[in-house]
Amino acid sequence: MSVSAESFGFVAELVRDQSAIQLHPGKEYLVESRLLPLARARGLSGPSAVDNYVRDVRRSQDRGELTRVIEAMTTNETSWFRDSEPFQNLRNVVLPDVRKRNSGQLRIWSAACSTGQEPYSIAMTLLEREERNFSILATDLSNAVLSRAVKGEYSQLEINRGLPAPMLVRYFEREGAGWVVKPELKQRISFVQHNLLRPTPAGGYFDIVFLRNVLIYFDTATKRDILTRLRRAMRPGGYLILGAAESTMGIDDAWERIPASRGPVYRVPGGTS
Repeated sequence: MSVSAESFGFVAELVRDQSAIQLHPGKEYLVESRLLPLARARGLSGPSAVDNYVRDVRRSQDRGELTRVIEAMTTNETSWFRDSEPFQNLRNVVLPDVRKRNSGQLRIWSAACSTGQEPYSIAMTLLEREERNFSILATDLSNAVLSRAVKGEYSQLEINRGLPAPMLVRYFEREGAGWVVKPELKQRISFVQHNLLRPTPAGGYFDIVFLRNVLIYFDTATKRDILTRLRRAMRPGGYLILGAAESTMGIDDAWERIPASRGPVYRVPGGTS
């Protein structure tokens, strides 16, 4: 079973136009795995299910179905305290330095937050460090994953993906066969739909931005535009935490690379250490 070149080309162009994410040849398997559940939901089956689904969507141009295709292709895998190093850097490097300049409320942005594990992990990291004066904006392109994040409901399988037992007890409550985030954690986070190609969300300057495992999907010009907008939306001395395979170097060299033993950390110029 494999999607046709025609189906792949249509999906790749749609995703690029709406999100700037690049689907290069060789990603046909990803299109097939992500769209097969949508095809089956429409009653399509067999080896040509995805091709038939894409053909129907292409012919109808149904806005809702097009959105479902985009959301399926732009939803990323996630887990609690993913890769661990960024959260160690947040606790040991970023927070101590930011607090030298800002004793008031910290404003944090978790961009491309998927189903919410990252912003909830950020909030738990801060609370464990006895930080109380902070707010987190969590955004994603997909309304479907944001709806799940807002509910804060997770299966046992999802909980098992990286959540330490003490934090499960402290910040979650059992609900049926799964778990739900307690209000004290949930109230720290605002979930909002946002496209990274658009202007940054209003509300003031950010002290810390998590933008992990997202830039790798964009071309260089789009990366540069996003990084430039981020700098303008952050306080002097604000911190940017990227994914392990991502960098600002050679794209937007206005960022300062901060020595950190665990993963890439960058800072907006203008702050003092």
